[in-house]
Amino acid sequence: MPSLALAQRLTPKETTGFKPLTEMSADDRYKEEDGGLYGKGRNAPPEAHEKAAKAELAKIEPLDAEGKPARNGRIVFVSISMSNATQEFSLFKRLADADKEKSPLLTIVDCAQGGQAMAEWATPDARPWTEADRRIASAGITARQVQVAWIKLANKGPRGDLAEHGKKLKADTLKVIQIARQKFPNLRIAYLSSRIYGGYAGGPLNPEPYAYESAFVCRWLIQDQIKGEKELNFDKARGEIKSPLLLWGPYLWADGTTPRKSDGLVYTREDLGNDGTHPSNSGREKVAKVMLEFYKTDPLAKGWFVGPGK
Repeated sequence: MPSLALAQRLTPKETTGFKPLTEMSADDRYKEEDGGLYGKGRNAPPEAHEKAAKAELAKIEPLDAEGKPARNGRIVFVSISMSNATQEFSLFKRLADADKEKSPLLTIVDCAQGGQAMAEWATPDARPWTEADRRIASAGITARQVQVAWIKLANKGPRGDLAEHGKKLKADTLKVIQIARQKFPNLRIAYLSSRIYGGYAGGPLNPEPYAYESAFVCRWLIQDQIKGEKELNFDKARGEIKSPLLLWGPYLWADGTTPRKSDGLVYTREDLGNDGTHPSNSGREKVAKVMLEFYKTDPLAKGWFVGPGK
């Protein structure tokens, strides 16, 4: 029998009262954390990191199978994560491939897999990497053509407070990022995203507040890179390259039926499946559309997604 506290925590709810990270100011606090995707209430990277990102983005170009620049080569964008991510990213891929604005040089490959959260990707010989290799080969491209990745952060059955479960999620994701850079030697940018709303969850797979709090782990990793942590170094002038440059991808969390101020995004009970954790078809569609809009319009994404000058 679950404890009373656990039972209360897993009672499905339409809203939590948490502010989306994008709506928190520098003065707001959630467990000692301030607001903004990049901290201090900012939803854009600090000037130096933005400059570095633009430099990395400028290096993205079509590559041949050997990873050499080629006019008829490919720019490859992959996903790395678990079941929610593959459900969302696979629909995003279909929408993107049908979108006339998507660059004809871009190949999108969904490598995210059911049951394979960050901890399952955290060793180089782990099964999800083998499956990712198979999917990349099936798409007719090679690992050397992969230059962009989307990583959605989650672990199965998180426990404890943010300091506890966040520490593990951060450590596992750091390993995933480093392995990705080893396996994809031309990987330049990794966009990080946290989970969608988890308040309808009826079990401990990844309910609230864990879904909400995964955003802070994304931010910790990006902030560590901004601070110059060697384990996340992306600049060969500073030593061994161990990571792509990290940026926020689309921020997907909204507080259930409370609309986000920026775009009105809500998640109703119908947007989640029977378990309240995985998206239903309507939930997948909402996420896929948010993702497509992000990559088509974000100043630090649209250059490779739709092509330069668009």
